[in-house]
Amino acid sequence: MAQGIPDEALMNTALIKHLADVAKDAALLQGVLMRIPEKPNSSELVTYAPFTLFPTPVPKAVFLQALALQTHYNTLVDKISQDPDFLQEALASTIAVDDFTARLFRIHQQILKEGRCQSIMLGINRSDYMLDQREDGSSSLKQIEINTFAASFGGLSSHTPDVHRHILKVAGWQEKSQCIPDNSPAAGQARAVAKAWELYGSKRAVVMFLVEESQRNIFDQRFIENELWKRDIPTVRKRFDDVYKRGSLDQDKRLFVDGQEVAVVYYRNGYMPENYISGETWDTRLLMERSLAVKCPDISTHLAGTKKVQQVLARPGVLEKFFPNQPEVVEQIRATFAGLYSLDMGPEGDKTVEMALAAPDQFVLKPQREGGGNNIYGSEICQVLEGVKESTERTAYILMDKIHPAPAQNYLLRQDAPLEITNCLSELGAFGVYVRTSLFISAEAVAK
Repeated sequence: MAQGIPDEALMNTALIKHLADVAKDAALLQGVLMRIPEKPNSSELVTYAPFTLFPTPVPKAVFLQALALQTHYNTLVDKISQDPDFLQEALASTIAVDDFTARLFRIHQQILKEGRCQSIMLGINRSDYMLDQREDGSSSLKQIEINTFAASFGGLSSHTPDVHRHILKVAGWQEKSQCIPDNSPAAGQARAVAKAWELYGSKRAVVMFLVEESQRNIFDQRFIENELWKRDIPTVRKRFDDVYKRGSLDQDKRLFVDGQEVAVVYYRNGYMPENYISGETWDTRLLMERSLAVKCPDISTHLAGTKKVQQVLARPGVLEKFFPNQPEVVEQIRATFAGLYSLDMGPEGDKTVEMALAAPDQFVLKPQREGGGNNIYGSEICQVLEGVKESTERTAYILMDKIHPAPAQNYLLRQDAPLEITNCLSELGAFGVYVRTSLFISAEAVAK
């Protein structure tokens, strides 16, 4: 068996070709779609989003562990966002050398100085894991990162189970198809956004999706939008430039864009330096943060999701600060941490550099960036660290133990890509949402 699929089936060329054709049509029928690269802002031509032909089996205990942990991670992120002293200390070395994080932090400081005018906080997070395989054959769930900003694919992943169920049925594996659980992150995310909109207290106000210039992944967001429209909650899609040119605050700091009051700003853009193309873009981010609109996330929660904070949380005694008298919760969270090491200047950071240079294949070098594709591996770690090991520039990174998941054979379906068997490494992502007022927080894990 490989990934729960018989080896003889994986090697049956005719069967795989037939199932791949069926799978692509099923993805289109279910709305597992993306716009094509050539026309990212037009829905006239679309294709299926990349996915695997067969689902990836996950041990039930691991699956339930990830879901159970998510409410704790929601609470942790929210507590960090309310602790300015912790954020200041954790990010001090990073903001000294990383301009992007520094500019975000200056907005954070400006909001603290002026005073937050909105007590409602909306969080939509996704915690990503891999199943680490040890040399003795055992395995454990290890966190790669937690995404507090624009956590994506809640919409498309809500419909992927039906695609995989259909494929397994067509292949004659009815029993296997019944093992795929329901998945509804889009509905869960929409419930949280709807609650924040309701608490804002104006039925005329809209939920504003702050979106990218290039919108290939629009359908992932449309699923959430449609769930909101089912609740008679109006949504609009605006870019930074739209808000800059036609956005303003009134005397009560209510945000208006194109004459519409904004109850919720749902950031789906703004997590990478290249999203901020000018000073005007940064001014626009500050304008929205100053506003009465509920932000998802607000600037403090954005900073809580940085790689440096992830590394600081792994230090002895830090989790206990956020979960006093809750040793079981601390133990559950800490058990998912891979080794995380500081590159700050001093003996501790020097030791980390030496360790990484001696065995680069055992680690991952992480910059303070989101969006995937930024991590550094293998010999490239040596190239980067050799260039910055004597410089404060190294503090812009953290080092993490490399997780070793067991590869499994599957077929990756991508537009115009050859159909060939591939060794796949899979992640497990657990979505969570929370809505906090000044007196109450409601947190839940909504999807997987």
